[in-house]
Amino acid sequence: MALPIDVVIMAAGKGTRMKSGLPKVLHRLGGIALLHHVIRCAEKMSARKAVVITGHGATEVEAACALMSSDLVPQFARQEPQLGTGHAVQQAVPLLADDGVTLVLSGDVPLTEASTLQALVNECDGQRLALLTLAMPDPTGYGRIVRAGMQASSQVRAIVEHKDASEEQRKITEIYSGIMAVPTRLLRQWLARLDNKNAQNEYYLTDIVKFAVADGVAVVAHQITDAAQVAGINSPVQLAELERVYQQRRAIALMEQGVRLADPARFDVRGELTCGADVEIDVNCLFEGKVTLGDGVRISANCVIANCTIAAGAVIHPFTHIDGEKLGVQVGEGALVGPFARLRPGAELGAEVHIGNFVEVKNSTLAKGAKANHLAYLGDATVGERVNYGAGSITANYDGANKHRTVIEADVHIGSNCVLVAPVTIGAGGTVGGGSTITKSTPPAALSVARGKQVSLTNWQRPVKVKS
Repeated sequence: MALPIDVVIMAAGKGTRMKSGLPKVLHRLGGIALLHHVIRCAEKMSARKAVVITGHGATEVEAACALMSSDLVPQFARQEPQLGTGHAVQQAVPLLADDGVTLVLSGDVPLTEASTLQALVNECDGQRLALLTLAMPDPTGYGRIVRAGMQASSQVRAIVEHKDASEEQRKITEIYSGIMAVPTRLLRQWLARLDNKNAQNEYYLTDIVKFAVADGVAVVAHQITDAAQVAGINSPVQLAELERVYQQRRAIALMEQGVRLADPARFDVRGELTCGADVEIDVNCLFEGKVTLGDGVRISANCVIANCTIAAGAVIHPFTHIDGEKLGVQVGEGALVGPFARLRPGAELGAEVHIGNFVEVKNSTLAKGAKANHLAYLGDATVGERVNYGAGSITANYDGANKHRTVIEADVHIGSNCVLVAPVTIGAGGTVGGGSTITKSTPPAALSVARGKQVSLTNWQRPVKVKS
């Protein structure tokens, strides 16, 4: 029977090379904090517990964790001052039970896959010290895996940090990733034996390898070939490099599901994107939050889409901005949106609705077949079926203190450059003449006109500029 997994996440470092006031583990990759990626991975492994070791910016890191959407709620251990990786894990030990396996992760290593960690835990098997390793062409700066022999299957004897390594040891290309799985009962014993007699005067977690060897406990290495899974982020350059790796992998996964991306290199997901069959996405599109695209949806170039559901057959034309925030946005089947349209929180478009260029919709519902094709604003409105909403028309929904709702019933025609002053209802089948300001509800099937009388002065002369 598998032992419980308790995850310890290193997140105490300052991240000096990031040159930022934001703690390193809170910088974002794919729109999500680095630390959140690691916690999500632990959640996928059904970890019993996650302990985050904080230090620099501890209050900010702990507050950010409280806002993360995860079923695995982390506990915290403070490392103050920071005296090395071994010292960090020592702070977490009081929160760990001896009946489990401790999986040590880094809060700035966001792309490790749960399947890789599960394989490492399997190697541990509750009896061994298991290390996640990688062969690197240039291992400079990394701890080297020292084995008893030259074979890849040879017993691991030690991990030697780069600064402490001899010239011969620095030729070793197999490095320690910083990730290990170890029976907690043994980890507790070994941590108590650490000292700081090394080039950096720190308590190295890696020194527990020599204790395991001395105690006759097998030390095994699970070697992988995918460097991105163990890549840490220490600078804005590294963050940008890993962002592209992350986005490329998201793009490939979507294309393998059948999504057609015009150019995978010009595509970004910063959240969750779910696609149906035969979805097409053009270049330079950004998806944030939670976005669902139904079968046959087409997203044209240069769109920003966040927190919305787009139903089958809808087309989003270029340069459209959709952001549902907490309320969400719904786009119905076969709807046409854009170009240069904006859908804000609470916008709900029914089937075959048309929202054209420079039209903004906020907290409004438009029933099947309604159209607002250009230069218009619909805020806090309920729009019936087959309504035609004219260019330049707006709902005046805010009186300076409160929002009010406009109701436009089915088959209404709103002329160009109209102002509907809420609260107001336009009766079914009615027509509002262009340029009208409507302040009172109108009866069904009526023509309503509210504008100043036109005056024309014949033989009128324009003023002439006086010469100085």
